[in-house]
Amino acid sequence: MAVVTSARHFESPSTPEEAIDQVEAWMESPSIVLLAESGQHWRELRTFVLQGRVTGSLVHDARIAALCRQHGVRELWSADRDFSRFPGLKVVNPLVAQ
Repeated sequence: MAVVTSARHFESPSTPEEAIDQVEAWMESPSIVLLAESGQHWRELRTFVLQGRVTGSLVHDARIAALCRQHGVRELWSADRDFSRFPGLKVVNPLVAQ
């Protein structure tokens, strides 16, 4: 939500209300699965932080990567190139033609 409401990233950013409406629409989908930390989360996150030499705001990216790995997500769609530092997670930029 932070990016789509950012004037720094978009010429015509979404309003917070528009972004919330979109997230709520996704939440109503019967196929949505929310990923949450399990007992293995800390071990995965610790590994990514140490191996990727992660500091600062990249810790949040490491958290997302750890959640993906512990839940068997093999492919993450993101325009954020920082995810490439985490092994075992294929990153696909949906904004670039493949």
